[in-house]
Order: sequence, then structure tokens, then C-alpha cells
Amino acid sequence: MSAHEPSIAAPEQEPVRLRFDNTYARLPERFYARCQPASPAAPATVRFNRGLATELGLPDLERARITGIFSGWQLPQGAEPIALAYAGHQFCNLVPQLGDGRALLLGEVVDRNGVRRDIQLKGSGTTPFSRGGDGRCPIGPAMREYLVSEAMHAMGVPTSRALALVSTGESVQRETHLPGAVITRVAQSHVRVGTFEYFAVRGDVEAIRILADYVIDRHGLVGDDGENRYVALLREVVRRQAALVSLWMNIGFIHGVMNTDNTTLIGETLDYGPCAFLDHYEAGACFSFIDQGGRYRYENQPAVAQWNLMRLAETLLPLLDDDQDAAIEQAQDVVGSFPALYERDRLQGMRRKLGLFSEHPDDAVLVDELLALLERQQVDYTCFFRRLSDTAVEPNLDSPVRALFSDPDGWQQWYTRWLERLQQDRGRSTERMRAMHRVNPAVIPRNHAVHAAIRAAERHGDLAPFRELLSNVTQPFTDHPENAPGARPPRASERVLRTFCGT
Repeated sequence: MSAHEPSIAAPEQEPVRLRFDNTYARLPERFYARCQPASPAAPATVRFNRGLATELGLPDLERARITGIFSGWQLPQGAEPIALAYAGHQFCNLVPQLGDGRALLLGEVVDRNGVRRDIQLKGSGTTPFSRGGDGRCPIGPAMREYLVSEAMHAMGVPTSRALALVSTGESVQRETHLPGAVITRVAQSHVRVGTFEYFAVRGDVEAIRILADYVIDRHGLVGDDGENRYVALLREVVRRQAALVSLWMNIGFIHGVMNTDNTTLIGETLDYGPCAFLDHYEAGACFSFIDQGGRYRYENQPAVAQWNLMRLAETLLPLLDDDQDAAIEQAQDVVGSFPALYERDRLQGMRRKLGLFSEHPDDAVLVDELLALLERQQVDYTCFFRRLSDTAVEPNLDSPVRALFSDPDGWQQWYTRWLERLQQDRGRSTERMRAMHRVNPAVIPRNHAVHAAIRAAERHGDLAPFRELLSNVTQPFTDHPENAPGARPPRASERVLRTFCGT
């Protein structure tokens, strides 16, 4: 990356000490493999998230230290790098051993809010779980994860976050030679449904119990109401997944690879490989190149989430009840609550997007009619809701919204019903507009804008498009110029039809 000169800590410097408190590394050693990151040839810092670093309570690091630590070149004191063991259902097929093939958990810190957070390098070289892979990460997927995870956080979606992006000065062989990078990911936990599956396929009930207790105790997921704590854990995971997927659907996000190894117990979005956002509304939208059958298409995400949760429930059966039939009945009951929880959360989120402060029995019909209209006329999803927000103060000034529709009559019919619904609602128009602006983003990491930023970096070492897009998407609810990256819908020639994971 020609935009930055390599800058790393000199070998004789004392390693930086971070305030690690590593609990996962104290679990039995069958939960992970200890290994070291590879030393990159010529690392250089592309981006460091100082706001997140401050939140984590990290010391004020100079640039050379940032490059050294977050490239894997120099481990900080207190780090205990481990690659986590897990399995996973990938496109319905169980793979009994996956694990961190190109990632290392450096350790855990307790942030300034008292929340325990993992700090993980991704793209730092091979591990015992690499399965013949090179353990590297091209800079494009690392940039995508940085942009999208930080945008999701800014939009209020639970997610892993990006702390640092460092180029390695080495090329990575995929379809062609690409610049390499290491991204540092921060998450409340990297325990996945696939982590439980890893031990279930080995018949290791003791490890499942240890892991379940660890998750419960680390995150305080279970109350003291007398319910079996593992039933309560499953119930809380179901609730969090329903809330998370409803947020994805309401902002038009398509994860693209909802395997069980990418489904976290804590309910954060993890792994931004082939992810994408809707441009025009399309229920069956599918961008991921590896999802040839469309299993993880936009409209299917709630059903897949419930399927993944049932895989988790299966691993927990020995802990739910000594009687297998009773355990199965409890698992089915808990996971069976997912559709109702999801629909409740989705509808409540759509009410907020539509500026509705109260509930009405016909709201679901109003929403469904709108989505059908948007799909039929191929209306840009993000632009529609942002422009609709502006009409809350003055309904007669709807021409910017109307302009999105090829058939204005369909728009007018729905708009009239929406205005009638607002008449039944409490709240003043200015209050309504502000509330709508707080949930309807003006900019998102649009697929074509992300693609353009990646291409500029890969081909020319030009990081300016990445920086500009990052600045915009981390202020999603602020008005930006119509042509700003992330705000402007793609032209026909710019549409991105396929996304790739970069593994």
C-alpha cells in the first residue's frame, strides 16, 4: 500500500502492556490451540479506531506501536494468543471441525463500561485449524468488514467492531495477487453455535456444560427465577437472535453466510464476508457468490436464524432435562417462540421507521403493502424511508418521495393510508420527523461504494475513497449531499450483483 510507509516498533523496545484479563484461555485446552501470529514483511497502519481504543481503556499508542501490535509483529504483554475451536453447519452441512483458521484471540479486556471484550487479529497467518488455507486476509475483505461493522454500530445494530486495519506489505493469492492485511476485531464474545456443535459431535457433554456455564457467567444471561439455567440460556439466545435479525431486516442488511459458526450466543453480528445491503427493495435478494441456492437470501434470514437456534438446542439437550423426550419438548417450545418474537420486534422497528408512536392492529398490513409496493416498483429502500421522514412535518411536500416511483398512483394510495394512520397517532409532526431521522439512515455502506473503495486500494493504493466512505457511514443519520458515497444509489452500470468472502 503506497499510501503509507511501513512503521513498526524496533525489536529492542519494551513490549506495550495492555490490561488483559483472559478468561477463555483458562478453559480446558481442548477449547482452543495456542499459537503465534506470523510476522508480516512490511506492515503499515491503514486505520486505527482511536474512539474504540479509548472505550476499551487502551493506552494512547503511537503509530509505530499500533502497527507493531495490530499486525501481529509484536505481541503486547499479557496477550495469550489462541485460535478457538469450533464446528459448524455450512449451508446445512455439518463440518465437525472448523476453528479459527486465520484468526487469533489476543486476549480480553474489560472496557470502561465494565463490559468484557475480545480483541482478535484476523488475517494473522495459519493456525492448527487452517485446513490447508494460508491464514491470510486480502485487504478488500478487511476493508469491507471495517466499513460495515462500524456502520452497523453507528446504526445501533449489535455487532463486532473494527479496532485497527494494517496492511502487511505482502500479497495474498486468491483469483489473483492482492495486497494483504490484518484487521483487529473486537467483540463481546466469539462463542458461536458452532462452538457448542464442536463438542456435541465429539459426545463431550462435560465440555458443553463448561461452555454453557462460561457463557452464562461471563455475560450474565440468566436471571435467578428458578428456571433451569440452560433452558434460560437458550431462551435468552433466542430472544437476542430475534431482535438482531429484525434489525438486519429493517435496515435492508443481508449477512450472506449465516452458517452456525457465524451465529454468536451473545447476539452480535459476526463475520462480514459476502454481506451486502439492499439497493431497491427485493425480498429474494441474494448477493453472496457462494450462496448459489439462495439459502441465505434476504427474506430467508429469519427462518435460517431459527434453524440455527435449533442446532444449538440440540447440543444443549443433555443439560435441559435428564429425560430426553422432556428435553426435546422444552427445546422445541423455546425455539418455537422465535417467529413471534421476531415478528414483534420487526413490526415495532417498522413502526419507528414509519414514525408511529402507538400500535394499531392494521399496522402489519400497512407495512406489508408498503414493502410489496417498493418491490413492485423497484424503489430504493434507504432513500425511500429517509425521504418519507422529511414529509412528516409537511405532508404536501412529498415530491422527492413520489419521484422514486415509476407509477405515482400506487404511491399516492399508500401515502394516503399512511397519513390517515398518522392522524390516529399521538405526537407532534416535528417530533415525528426527528424520531424518523434517528432510525432511517441517510447513508449506508452501499455495495457499489464499498466496491469502489476496495478497488481503489487494491489497484492504486488509494485510500481516500475508503476514508471518505468510512466518515460518511459512521454518521448514518446525518444528512449528506445526495452524491456523497453511501448516499447515492448505484447507476445501472455500478450495481454489484455478487459479493465474495475473501477466504
